[in-house]
Amino acid sequence: MATWQCVKTCGACCFLAPDERPDLESYLDPDQLALYLSMVGEDGWCIHYNKGDRLCAIYPERPTFCRVTFSTFETMFGVTADQLDDFAIDCCQEHIADIYGDESPEMERFNRAVGVDE
Repeated sequence: MATWQCVKTCGACCFLAPDERPDLESYLDPDQLALYLSMVGEDGWCIHYNKGDRLCAIYPERPTFCRVTFSTFETMFGVTADQLDDFAIDCCQEHIADIYGDESPEMERFNRAVGVDE
């Protein structure tokens, strides 16, 4: 059984370009949406994402919508506890594929870390 986990120095979820996520208004409330949009840099990456070391500069204080927790995903997407791992893994794989590619080292590292056979 695959178990979701964040893979350090991936950062695919830090690409916040709104045109890549057209349904933001369906899962973020107006205050969250304003915060989200304020975090988008000119290049589409989060302004708090350090591209050099590929880490979040505000990780301990990052917004709720940046956290993969049951309560966050339940509120935003209606995910139940037993769906969380599969849902989060699918989301990460989608973002990693979009940013780095299906055959990228980032995808390989993520799949290995979460226990997904390629």
